[in-house]
Amino acid sequence: MKRRDFLKVAVGSCLFGGITGKVFAQGTSAVALAEGKDYGAITRNVISALGGIQKFVKPGNTVVVKPNIGWDRKPEYAADTHPLVVKAIVEECLKAGAKRVKVFDIPCNDPRRCYENSGIQGILKGMKNVEMKQVERDRFRNTKINGVFLKEWELYDEALSADVFINAPIAKHHGLTRLSLGLKNMMGIMGGNRGYIHRNMDDALADINHIVRSHLTIIDATRILLDHGPQGGSLKDVKVLNRVLASTDIVAADAHATTFFNLNPQDISTTVTAYKRGLGEMNLNKIKLIKA
Repeated sequence: MKRRDFLKVAVGSCLFGGITGKVFAQGTSAVALAEGKDYGAITRNVISALGGIQKFVKPGNTVVVKPNIGWDRKPEYAADTHPLVVKAIVEECLKAGAKRVKVFDIPCNDPRRCYENSGIQGILKGMKNVEMKQVERDRFRNTKINGVFLKEWELYDEALSADVFINAPIAKHHGLTRLSLGLKNMMGIMGGNRGYIHRNMDDALADINHIVRSHLTIIDATRILLDHGPQGGSLKDVKVLNRVLASTDIVAADAHATTFFNLNPQDISTTVTAYKRGLGEMNLNKIKLIKA
């Protein structure tokens, strides 16, 4: 199903407003987890454990890979998704026959410096059929959301029109939401005054994730930011884990990643709200863990 058609179904089926049933998928949610120092290899391993990239990307598809590139930080500072993780995802999409892979984010710091210093722009440079450019302000579309908190919002057109959307956040501390994971990473497709959603961050993120569903969430935990997030700036706040996880269930992905911080899913209000809204499974004992 094309994303535009999916949006019509999602909006028209009234999935919002206090739904607690599992509208996200049938059966047991699964999270694939791999560990190792070859970040490209462990990224490919978690994708393979979920059935391979061909399960998601078909020949001729346009794919969006949405990392966190929000901050003017070098990779070792754990503020942005690791470039080797992003490269592996992009390479897998191309192997599956993607017509074009688009990589972008809406940074909080200067976009040019974020793209460059994150290492992502450099590592993708020269790859055929890969497009990484700063967002174009005229490509935001006022989109009806009809959510609990957000009724409409400017969303980036390339996220809305993609055949496949792959969410690739880094796992890190956040001063407001406690952690920034898959659900929070979707702020990077939002235009307008994003500060407004701080009034009700939990429902706002659930609203956005209802409208733009991640076909696959791949969380970079190769090194995680334990404090002073989301921007960081001190290596003292960084812990190297050498892990990557993936799931088709964004809530399950976030729930398991929470354990990397010695927290429980119920400690993170964005996760709890998304679960109550029917976006996925947060109960760890109901999530199948696949060691990849």
